[in-house]
Amino acid sequence: MDTFQIKQRFGIIGNTAALDRALNVAIQVAPTDINVLITGESGTGKEVMPKVIHGLSARKHANYIAVNCGAIPEGTIDSELFGHEKGAFTGAHDKRKGYFEVADGGTIFLDEVAELPLTTQVRLLRVLETGEFLRVGSSKSIKTNVRVIAATNVNLLQAIKNGTFREDLYYRLNSVPIHLPPLRDRKEDIHLIFRKFASEFAEKYRMPTLRLTDDAISTLAAYNWPGNIRQLKNITEQISIIEKERTINSELLNSYLPKAEHFSSTPAIRKDSKDDFSERDILYKVLFDMKRDLTELKKLVVQVLKADSGSTISSEDKEKIISRLYKDITPEINKMLPEPASEVNQFTHPLKSKPNYQEAIEVEESLSLEDKEKEMIKKALEKHRGKRKYAAQDLGISERTLYRKIKEYNIEK
Repeated sequence: MDTFQIKQRFGIIGNTAALDRALNVAIQVAPTDINVLITGESGTGKEVMPKVIHGLSARKHANYIAVNCGAIPEGTIDSELFGHEKGAFTGAHDKRKGYFEVADGGTIFLDEVAELPLTTQVRLLRVLETGEFLRVGSSKSIKTNVRVIAATNVNLLQAIKNGTFREDLYYRLNSVPIHLPPLRDRKEDIHLIFRKFASEFAEKYRMPTLRLTDDAISTLAAYNWPGNIRQLKNITEQISIIEKERTINSELLNSYLPKAEHFSSTPAIRKDSKDDFSERDILYKVLFDMKRDLTELKKLVVQVLKADSGSTISSEDKEKIISRLYKDITPEINKMLPEPASEVNQFTHPLKSKPNYQEAIEVEESLSLEDKEKEMIKKALEKHRGKRKYAAQDLGISERTLYRKIKEYNIEK
């Protein structure tokens, strides 16, 4: 089967060199069992390549399962992928097979693989290395023979630097990389794809097919298409339904194209840029900075205790210590939050908010440092239902250190 026949079979439109190169790589790796990582901006049609690879492989008669990793909640994704035993967690009334068990002998396509939690990444790495996995709540290994194809619109190398994606998993998945070009780099294909969508919608809605004038074709090719093929399909459908006139000129087409300033020219694959913080990124940075500064505060308190072990710390001394701490961290927080509201000011300047400050003083007086540490360990263990690994990660200490602290403070599991 040649490239032209494969394009017809899987509905691939276009003759751009970059597209043909990606398709040729997919055809070459299809007969093997090697893992493939597909990259490209959102909307470039990454979901088609796994179907090509599976359809041309020896696994084509077995199951093909596509999983959108970003659409499954973090709390249930392990169960979805690897299954669970009865009673493994609340609501697990029956034993359930996961996708890796159901797809044994076939292919699994993990779309948006960068969205997998780190704990799930560890489980996935084990499957790739050994072909074995554990159901949630089970200690019995299950063998599976599954080919894994992954896709992402995220810069995984940047994600590795940010600590959100495992480096060893990246190299396991990236045995053969396939990159799909954005639509703006396939200008000669844009009109062909438009005609395909226009024909499909004409048949679907039982109306004449749209035609573009020469100036409209030029406008179509000149547009940046930040949403790629998905955006082109959406606009074609809008025009097909709304416009009574079947011949579309440049002026009419322009009225459906969002203005360029409404979009960032930066591709989605670069969304991890250092200067492009999401609200969650800012919150994490604030929390990590506060954790560091609170550690310094703890050291200061210890120093005061050692200096005068026969007496307790006065409220005046505490106020000086806390004032020094928040004097250091307030400018950093204010820099990250461009227009701090009054609630933020109360948070970053607790000494100016009497109720918040009095509450903090009462906690410090009622607990020693050891009691505070013991309380935090108990809370972390309760939060993670006794799982020391996750509690240790939450506390920012190693699992060995947490185990030693549990024994030291005689904390019941």
